[in-house]
Amino acid sequence: MKKTKQKRNRILPSTKYQIRDTAYEHGQALVMLISFVAIAIVVISSALINMFINMTAATRTQVGDIAYSVAESGAENALLRLLRDTSYAGETLAVGSGSAVVTVSGTNPKTIISTGTYGSFKRKIQVVASDSAGILSVTSWKEQ
Repeated sequence: MKKTKQKRNRILPSTKYQIRDTAYEHGQALVMLISFVAIAIVVISSALINMFINMTAATRTQVGDIAYSVAESGAENALLRLLRDTSYAGETLAVGSGSAVVTVSGTNPKTIISTGTYGSFKRKIQVVASDSAGILSVTSWKEQ
């Protein structure tokens, strides 16, 4: 009877159904999970930083465009004033939430410099116009 017990309890080695010793493999799943979470955090953080940088650049571009529009408004106003009064020398003009500082110099041609300010952004436009027989002609219009 003892022999049968020994036969029953004896485990036969088999290459197909071996049980591995996992005594030293505790925590491997945790290491993989932490690795994947760390990679996900890096990817998400870089995407958020990129989005923030693009949003800031777009806002700066938009505010700069508004400042340019304010400067254009000041230059157009100066041209209109010069048509009505050839001795017009310039002014500070409120345009929406911005302001345009306009200066006119020269006799013929006249040089108009309009500086548009919106928030902390400034844009400057220089317009050169000549007057011949009451007709004011713009010869150049450029941003400085």
